[in-house]
Amino acid sequence: YFNEYKSYLRMKHNVVALISGGKDSTFTILKCVEMGHEIVALAHLFPPESKEEIDSYMYQTVGNRAVKEVAHALGVPFFHGLITGCAVTKGLQYSKTDSDEVENLYELLNLIKIETNCTAVCSGAIYSTYQKNRVENVCERLGLESIAPLWQRNQEELLQEMIDHKMDIRIIKVASIGLDKNHVGCYAADLIHHFKEVSKRYGFNVCGEGGEYESLVTDCPLFSHQLVVENSEKVMHSYDDVAPVWYEKITKVRMVEKPGLSKLNLKQRLEYNKVECA
Repeated sequence: YFNEYKSYLRMKHNVVALISGGKDSTFTILKCVEMGHEIVALAHLFPPESKEEIDSYMYQTVGNRAVKEVAHALGVPFFHGLITGCAVTKGLQYSKTDSDEVENLYELLNLIKIETNCTAVCSGAIYSTYQKNRVENVCERLGLESIAPLWQRNQEELLQEMIDHKMDIRIIKVASIGLDKNHVGCYAADLIHHFKEVSKRYGFNVCGEGGEYESLVTDCPLFSHQLVVENSEKVMHSYDDVAPVWYEKITKVRMVEKPGLSKLNLKQRLEYNKVECA
């Protein structure tokens, strides 16, 4: 059985990457490239146009206005759909449920499967069994493998690894004691020590797995362009005496080309940046 498992780990897939624009989904793509998989498509579900944050159980929606720029920087075919459902089934286990937001993911991935030669789907799940189970349910129904390379990683080590990989992680939403409006628009590299202190004091999840914060990656080794947030505003989503929820409504992003990377594929970009960082 162990030899079969090792053989499974060595299998190379054509992967659809679920992306939110945040650190977990972006780093998952990077890890899949390191593992030898090929990213053949990106998949994202947008909230209704008039809404910025819908508090979805499944999807990060804050920062969605910058996801197309993230996709452009990655240079991979981008597929997107609309979130029309909600969390009808809220238990850990999931089976097909009409009007549930998970079915929007099924519809999008089914379309991508028809349009591409994909064999697997990768997601940035770290500790959310709720989300991982739902992605796996959709994958099983479509005959695709589910890949979650960050699953159950130590959160402090994982965030530090992301930073060490030259990922610029912008905090675009806060919803936790120890975080406030002033932290919105800051970068994880400048806040990681604060995150650790808040974790010791209040049990804060350093990677934001409890919804403590959301992020937008503005640069990483896989990007052909750096994202520069030019216009945004801080919006109070909900008031709380202890942990008011604030998010950054991004209205304009400028893309700055990184010389020599646009013509390279993701694997080549990763290798190029490793040389540059050596």
